[in-house]
Amino acid sequence: MNEYLCITEEVKAALEAKRPVVALESTILSHGMPYPENLEFSHKVEEIIRAEGAIPATTAIIGGKLRVGLTAEELEIMCRAENVAKVSRRDVAICLATGQTGATTVATTMMLAEMAGIRFFATGGIGGVHRGAETTMDISADLQELANTPVAVICAGAKSLLDIGLTLEYLETMGVPVIGLRTDDFPAFYCRKSGYSVDYNAPDEETVAKVMKAKWDLGLKGGSVIANPIPKEYELDYDEMEAVINKALKAAQEEGIHGKATTPFLLAHIKEFTDGVSLASNLQLAYHNAKEAAKIAVAYSKM
Repeated sequence: MNEYLCITEEVKAALEAKRPVVALESTILSHGMPYPENLEFSHKVEEIIRAEGAIPATTAIIGGKLRVGLTAEELEIMCRAENVAKVSRRDVAICLATGQTGATTVATTMMLAEMAGIRFFATGGIGGVHRGAETTMDISADLQELANTPVAVICAGAKSLLDIGLTLEYLETMGVPVIGLRTDDFPAFYCRKSGYSVDYNAPDEETVAKVMKAKWDLGLKGGSVIANPIPKEYELDYDEMEAVINKALKAAQEEGIHGKATTPFLLAHIKEFTDGVSLASNLQLAYHNAKEAAKIAVAYSKM
């Protein structure tokens, strides 16, 4: 593994000392927002995690290495996003062997986090079952990763452009707990409610940490979805967002967009159709997830 895995000294020291560490993805930087806003975002997310007493570990594939923790120069590379591929589990070996620079998705970040020994990961929203998947079979690799990889993912639910009901059914079948952080309702990314329920409403971060410790102490495989709703002041109207999402889905169909190009395409169009309001909400929910992930990781480190 040493041939491929490169962990920064700060992250390595924290892990060896059993200090709390929070993994972060890089697809949100390379494929989720423009430069230099993404660079400012990356620095702020890391600052939020440090302020709560944890160490941030942004992941990426650079120079034939799986990177856990990025230097300022490496963050710049990911944010400038010049010839940076979007890398899920199936793409990892190809990206490493060819020396291509790769931005890590939720699935790949979970992989790298497990390799490094990191238990908690903050992101915006997980991927899932796409609308129309009963005919396209378009289901994110994130769900299989959650079923098999022991990393808890703190997120604002699933991206609202997905079929949330089917996503939750899939997670149930795979034995993945969906834990709400101070909520009975499963959030839909930009919206605090999706019309679906979580499996358990955890009243605080310590309870989430206890649940995860019990799961992993028992040797139960896989991770968990920790659903953390967007702060109320940044929430967008559900019906308005449904109209925007349907408009974006129609544009994707007309242009023949499919596979891993779908989500970046839809998010870009949603941003355009909402005059940038969706991006502002995206930033705020990501900051909120980073803060809560750090608190959970700190609580877990004390157990």
